[in-house]
Amino acid sequence: MNNVKKAAVVISFFFLGACASMDDGWMDMSGSFDSWNMVGNANWRIENGEFIADSASGISHLVTEEVFDDFQIQLEFWNHEGANSGVFMRIQDLAAITDSTAYEANIFDDRPDQSGRTGGIPNFLPPAVVIDTWDQWNSYDITMRGNEVEVYLNGVKTIDGTDDNFRSGPISLQYGAGTIKFRNVRIRRL
Repeated sequence: MNNVKKAAVVISFFFLGACASMDDGWMDMSGSFDSWNMVGNANWRIENGEFIADSASGISHLVTEEVFDDFQIQLEFWNHEGANSGVFMRIQDLAAITDSTAYEANIFDDRPDQSGRTGGIPNFLPPAVVIDTWDQWNSYDITMRGNEVEVYLNGVKTIDGTDDNFRSGPISLQYGAGTIKFRNVRIRRL
């Protein structure tokens, strides 16, 4: 087999593998508000497939229409200096989404209580590593299975712990202050 045919076989195998993994239970949640409900009055919009908000009179959320028990969520976020945001999981009360009625993978480098800063889950699990995230694209890879919680921020494990407070609920992307962008949001049930 010549080199061109070998390369074509390798490329075909790669794309077949990539397509199989893309259809491995992952739900693409980006680029459309179809699977989300807006709570609050943030000026959420979609630009270039990114969810963007930079203004609101109070805390606001994009909340999944579906409820999740055990799941993995992967996404990228960009936050301007001073931004306050987060990914809320297993939300218990849609009328009062807070970091004490849900798990929040925080996005707030300047949080006064640094045990709940970016990479941590305020009130429940502090980050093992401090990573600053302002003015750049960052990634979260979060897995919740039973009471086990695992969080990777930019490929670095910041949380590997357990907590028994919440077992099921919707997921949200929060707007709290500043400018926040989310892209490549995907979720799969485990």
